[in-house]
Amino acid sequence: MPHESSSTGHGHDIHHLPELDRRSLLVGAGVAGSLGLLSMLLKPATAFAVSSPTASLPGFAAFASSVKVIRSGKYYLVESSGMPAHNMMIGIKSWQQQVPTIKDYTGFNAWSIPATPVISKAPMSAKNHFLRGAIALAVNGVPIFNALNNRGDDAYLAGELDDWGGHCGKADDYHYHVAPLHLQSIVGRTAPIAYALDGFPIYGTTETDGAKVVGLDEFNGHFDTKKKYHYHGTATYPYINGGFKGVVTETDGQVSPQPSAGAYGPPGEPLRGATVTGFQKVGDNHYDLAYSLDGGTYHVNYTATLDRMSVDFIDPQGNVRSEVYQRKAR
Repeated sequence: MPHESSSTGHGHDIHHLPELDRRSLLVGAGVAGSLGLLSMLLKPATAFAVSSPTASLPGFAAFASSVKVIRSGKYYLVESSGMPAHNMMIGIKSWQQQVPTIKDYTGFNAWSIPATPVISKAPMSAKNHFLRGAIALAVNGVPIFNALNNRGDDAYLAGELDDWGGHCGKADDYHYHVAPLHLQSIVGRTAPIAYALDGFPIYGTTETDGAKVVGLDEFNGHFDTKKKYHYHGTATYPYINGGFKGVVTETDGQVSPQPSAGAYGPPGEPLRGATVTGFQKVGDNHYDLAYSLDGGTYHVNYTATLDRMSVDFIDPQGNVRSEVYQRKAR
């Protein structure tokens, strides 16, 4: 079962193969653990040709300790690690053997959001476009992909998503496929929970005054009383912006430009019958993912940075197989 990633299967079961290359098991890309470490990874504002060191978009302020917003010309540039503060992965029933890892979405690899979005003369649906890469960015710095995976299937209905609506792509890049409605309780109803990559904001399940949302178009958006366009997150398809009412450029099936996540090698493959049952931070830059398969519990215990990742694959009997991966250049 192929999977999607902006950087950018039927696999072998982890416990069935004694000698495996790294991608027949899972891929890892550098994890640095705590979101608090992001401040040490951010490039200085001088990385941009013309920038303002202080800029804001409504919603991002709630995550100021881990997400940085810079105004540069016609764009807001958003820097983040791509790792949310909430837990991840638990609940996935169709697992691609990828794990969440920190990303260097900074400097020239930051997310760009048009400062003044423009309504397109030819809006584009996400039903047959943008099946690769992100179509929006949540205010916690996590990218949001099309509700449809790159096969055109609803990722949520396919069991590919965790309890927060996310999973990892080929580059171990954590991202959502549905609206992160849980963020509304943090930012409030008056602030967006995300921004589509055309620049228009995405609000939660109510209008900013608490009124019921009515009259959404095919893109999950509408105009307010001041004739300003915005999208809404919903609990049903398309969940997030169902395409773009605003102007974007599509290149090779994804919005362009957008950051590269950077992978370690070939992508992971599906592990049939596995369900991710646990995920926790167990130390500095150190995580443990647990999954159940054929009545047993397996662990993927890994420590990583942006450049290097070491992994212990632990079977139900406690047998350990270790591997070390170096990140490839973007």
